[in-house]
Amino acid sequence: MDDVMPAGGPTQDEVMAISLFKMGLRPQDSLLDLGCGTGKVSIAAAGFVQKVCAVDRRPEAIAYATGAAKAAGRTNIEFFSGEASDFLASAPVFDCAFVGGSQQIETILPILSGKVRRVIVVNAVLVSTLATVTATMQRLGIFREALHVQVARSHELGKSLMFKPIDPVYIIVGSGAACS
Repeated sequence: MDDVMPAGGPTQDEVMAISLFKMGLRPQDSLLDLGCGTGKVSIAAAGFVQKVCAVDRRPEAIAYATGAAKAAGRTNIEFFSGEASDFLASAPVFDCAFVGGSQQIETILPILSGKVRRVIVVNAVLVSTLATVTATMQRLGIFREALHVQVARSHELGKSLMFKPIDPVYIIVGSGAACS
């Protein structure tokens, strides 16, 4: 596996668990992971679905994610390097989509909603991204809910424990608008 982890780091396990739960993944599903970064979400989801398509604009992210998927023994993930808008132009319809990157999100969401049958989950760390995604989903009539997730993990401190917080994340959930 390529040793250079892409900027942004992987989605935290607890946030990923909630995001995957909100998608309601099924064994026959196809999942699109836009802004796949390290591939962590794609690799986890690949254990629940038939097929995953993972897209990232950064070749180094795709190289890292491909290596991570191979190390995890996941063979049902296809990786694509390029812009999400270019990929979506000729993409098939998916059952669910996870969006981990926010580049061009206002432009991509209307296209993405037409390429997803059931659920779109967007993770965001910026309040501005939360506002943009929520407003765009509301305008499209696909907004379901937004969650603010704050997790803290225990760490030893002397003879006791303390909790160190993980950066808060917004999870925005929308309905797909594609015909079944």
